[in-house]
Amino acid sequence: MHIVVVGLNYRTAPVEVRERFSFAEKDMPQALQELLRTKSVLEGVIIATCNRTEIYVVVDRLHMCGYFIRSFMEKWFGISREEFTKHLYMYEDEQAIRHLFRVACGLDSMVLGETQILGQVRSAFLLSQSEKATGTWFNMLFKQAVTLSKRAHSETAIGESAVSVSYAAVELGKRVFGSFSGKRVLILGAGKMSELTAKHLSGAGAEEVIVANRTFARAQELASKFSGTPCSMQEAMQRLEEVDILISSTGAEGYVITSAQVAQSMKQRPDRPLFMIDIAVPRDIDPAISELQNVFLYDIDDLEGIVESNMEMRRGEALKIENMIEEEISSFANWLQTLGVKPVIRALQEKSSSIHESTLESLFNKLPELDERQRKVIRRLTKSIINQMMHDPINRIKELAGEENGAEALNMFTQIFSLEEQMERLAESEMASGASQEVFEAAKEEKVSQQEKPALSLVQASV
Repeated sequence: MHIVVVGLNYRTAPVEVRERFSFAEKDMPQALQELLRTKSVLEGVIIATCNRTEIYVVVDRLHMCGYFIRSFMEKWFGISREEFTKHLYMYEDEQAIRHLFRVACGLDSMVLGETQILGQVRSAFLLSQSEKATGTWFNMLFKQAVTLSKRAHSETAIGESAVSVSYAAVELGKRVFGSFSGKRVLILGAGKMSELTAKHLSGAGAEEVIVANRTFARAQELASKFSGTPCSMQEAMQRLEEVDILISSTGAEGYVITSAQVAQSMKQRPDRPLFMIDIAVPRDIDPAISELQNVFLYDIDDLEGIVESNMEMRRGEALKIENMIEEEISSFANWLQTLGVKPVIRALQEKSSSIHESTLESLFNKLPELDERQRKVIRRLTKSIINQMMHDPINRIKELAGEENGAEALNMFTQIFSLEEQMERLAESEMASGASQEVFEAAKEEKVSQQEKPALSLVQASV
């Protein structure tokens, strides 16, 4: 089996392309089930943020998997692959693992080292897990990615500077106005991004922060944290003429602010500029608004580079995290290589136990005069002999399984001890009971040809 990621991000696709490939939160469970029905896909996780849409899968073979994932995207989004293939990237095996670790640690983000992506990766994994879209491989890999990211931010200084998309939006406002003193700010949306924006604005000295949301209670909750003013979305449109800055980050699927609305409000304030930042994907603000006089509109792509002054220190810390990532890649590779040893050892233990019990039964039948204490002594001593005999072979196969030719070693070990029958029985038993997916999948992998074994090599394939 192999790990593959196919995706597009802020580097490969502009916002007008990315917004066409955003997954609505309510549709994500259905999307995951559809992904699992895609040919060759055994496990799947979808990470969808304003800056990236990435599909992580475990596949039973690499051949044609890129085609199958593109077919899934084409079907789900209703967009011809000719329109989006040029924006895609695809990584396999070790490169895919490295990419996930870099994403989780914030090293692949527009704002280097930002921490919001960690929560998004974790949420994507937990959702996939709840939908039973993950199995042995991704349950280990994504937990490792989350743990690594937490450690990277606690052991380095990469997150010390206040840098994020919301911070960049506020910095852009400062460049235009010089100061937020005496400025009124309207924030549309009350999600995490809006909360971070409100926090930065409050700290920057804005006179009033107005928070609008479709759910008024949520607007009240956020506004109360920063002594702001809550209002409904309808009221927000009526207050356009009195604010200096508007920052929008809602989850709406269409434009929440139209050119006609802004044009009408500008008639009431002909000499006062309106500064607008759209940090939502899909976009909240009609791009045509930028053509209106005295209106300055920026979208999320315009924010790249705003925080460059804080990036140099983060780049130095990022090098430390890159080294941590390489260590984690090796750790996962070792875990993956030794995954198949568990059912082999269990099969050996079951076979030895069966032989032991049948031998004791024969012995006790031939020596009926033995009392219970004598039988216990014989049972304990003979069991000790078996355990001592198996100790070194078991330890040795654990070591060999983690080496380059681990698959061949496991196969030879299975043949030497004639464990094929036990392996088959274990696989069938686990499949029927569903008690241990890990053991079943590992046992099943023993039947795969050597050519289909995961080769965690440096591979980057073109989609």
